[in-house]
Amino acid sequence: MSLIHKILAATALFLAAIVFSISAQAADKNNILVLTLKDGNVAIKLRPDLAPIHVEQIKKLVRDGSYDNVVFHRVIDGFMAQTGDVQYGNLKNGYNASYAGTGQSKYPNIPAEFSSTPFKRGTVGMARAQDPDSANSQFFICFRNASFLDGQYTVIGEVVKGMDVVDKIKKGDADDNGKVTGPDTIFKASLAESVQ
Repeated sequence: MSLIHKILAATALFLAAIVFSISAQAADKNNILVLTLKDGNVAIKLRPDLAPIHVEQIKKLVRDGSYDNVVFHRVIDGFMAQTGDVQYGNLKNGYNASYAGTGQSKYPNIPAEFSSTPFKRGTVGMARAQDPDSANSQFFICFRNASFLDGQYTVIGEVVKGMDVVDKIKKGDADDNGKVTGPDTIFKASLAESVQ
């Protein structure tokens, strides 16, 4: 069995386990995002109750396969890991290390959906430029509490399984705003709804 087949088989098993455990809690499997990384899988419970427009855009991009092979281009130890630049961050389609973090998707930017939900360890938020209404495809996962982001960035979800995998994402250069050389990659992004 090839490495890619092993990764896909492990991902299918992980997705099935997540669907089973989440359905036991009556959660909507349509809102579970699974990222397959080098050290395992990360399950993110998406929050359409907080940010319906952002979550819908993320789900469209996942269904398009846009996040597959996209790198974690900015990772700051003790803060967060950022990914999702589908324009310049895809290792197999147009990757440009110099521009990674500046790109977006084919879809329009999204108006801010700020909430009172705090940024803490495991919170997933949308990255944006200075304009509050400039989020598009990029998102980040917090390594620890980041209350200084509260009310300024849109919360789209929270890690419900695999934070130990997130902790192992390759860190970037602290002197270069977390830019990562030889970054880790999202091998596959899936929605739990795809598990039959």
